[in-house]
Amino acid sequence: MHSTHTTALIGIAFACLSSNSIAETRPSPVFADHMVLQRDMAVPVWGTAAPGEEVSVSFRNQTKTTKAGADGKWLLKLEPLQAGGPDELKIGALALTDVLVGEVWIGSGQSNMSVGTGGAAKSDPVLAKIAEGNYPTIRMASAKGKWRAATSNNTLGLSALPLAFAVRLQEAINVPVGMVLGSVGGTSTEFWLTPEHLQADPDCRAAMERYAKEVLPGLKERYAKEVKGWEQSPAANKPETKPAPPAEPGATKMPNHIVGKLYEEHIRPVIPLAIRGVLWDQGENLSAAAGPDQTMAMNALIRGWRKDWGQGEFPWVFVQKPSGGGCAWNPGNPLNQGAAPFAELPDKPPGSNDGRYREFFLKALLTPNTAMAVASDLSPGVHPPIKSAYGTRAANAALVIAYGRKMEIYGPLYAGSKIEGAKVRISFAHTGHGLAFKGGSKLQGFMIAGKDRKFQWADAVIDGEAVVVSAAGVPEPAAVRYAWADKCPWANLFNQDGLPAQAFRTDAW
Repeated sequence: MHSTHTTALIGIAFACLSSNSIAETRPSPVFADHMVLQRDMAVPVWGTAAPGEEVSVSFRNQTKTTKAGADGKWLLKLEPLQAGGPDELKIGALALTDVLVGEVWIGSGQSNMSVGTGGAAKSDPVLAKIAEGNYPTIRMASAKGKWRAATSNNTLGLSALPLAFAVRLQEAINVPVGMVLGSVGGTSTEFWLTPEHLQADPDCRAAMERYAKEVLPGLKERYAKEVKGWEQSPAANKPETKPAPPAEPGATKMPNHIVGKLYEEHIRPVIPLAIRGVLWDQGENLSAAAGPDQTMAMNALIRGWRKDWGQGEFPWVFVQKPSGGGCAWNPGNPLNQGAAPFAELPDKPPGSNDGRYREFFLKALLTPNTAMAVASDLSPGVHPPIKSAYGTRAANAALVIAYGRKMEIYGPLYAGSKIEGAKVRISFAHTGHGLAFKGGSKLQGFMIAGKDRKFQWADAVIDGEAVVVSAAGVPEPAAVRYAWADKCPWANLFNQDGLPAQAFRTDAW
């Protein structure tokens, strides 16, 4: 009797130990019911367990095992998977259901990445039609998991631009699409990369050193004078009227203003999830970094994410900024709804810095394996209303850079220039089916200057895959610019594929 009782107690004890071990085996939150796994590459699965605990992961005909390290962390990889499903993913005793295999993209940035379909569809007929559809094999999640299918009862609650992106992508490749989203409105590039990412980038490091040496001392000196004046102010000793102290250089009340804070919250938790690429929509708030400009910060961010992910130079699609501002080839195209109407040239060319905002993003194309969703001929604004157009352009860029599709995704891009006496010949890449202009009676939007750096509007003529520009008042041209402004509805060069030429300058003034 005593022996039987002891045996029963031992059995209960082992059962409890086994139950506790199972309970402690947990995958990363991104592994959840209804998720999408990336096809055609090794698929990392990771999580936590009791130190030394053996963890088993099973999917389809594969079973992989590993042991948790001394820190309780574990990671293993499934062999490459074929698109399809749904199937069950077993992680220890946990069974995840309705798991698909297809294409997985990370969507990140600021508010335009997170604006909901319900609100956006009110001004976007194409998106409204998408919202009425049923897309059970398109799924969305955050770093915290909880995947949701884009079924008719869910679409209005999903993010608009990623939904339009996923719908267009799925139409073209016909496999499940998963979007893992992490975005926060009103945020700058600096919050989405780490101090290590900045320091690892030579351009960013040099810019920060220049800032610390050449700019910051002057700011601190001015701050010290402002504080002294504030302390000596007649109102300083009157609590009821005492003004706020001057803001310290670099100080802000924004809760997210910590380098890397949003990266750690929204991106780090999903690394090293197998993905196809990243869709990035940020830039209205630029870099906010002390020294590096937006191009530098974006390059450091892209390289930093890729290094941390350890999945090579995966495709990176970013949305052009500023949103809109240019005229459209075909204003009646639903894609171009709300685009700026063609306008005559202003009396004078814009100022010398007016095009820098556009230039920041065009320069980011120099980073390998990146593509830009052209937006200069789309609906304008900090929050452009026609989200379906932005999602479609981004998906087309993804189809080219990530899936090898043959289509033109850019209008004419500056390729070089040659001074020919009083004229300058501008050559272009991405001329598509040929250069053309649309709107007005002539090609316009080019400005030209001599060594005096005084720009004036130029006469421009298409010559094959080049444009030849000149001006009577500039007999010895030194520089040419095109569409050099945030808003440039008067710039009307396109390719015959209907895509707008992008801003450029031949100078570095």
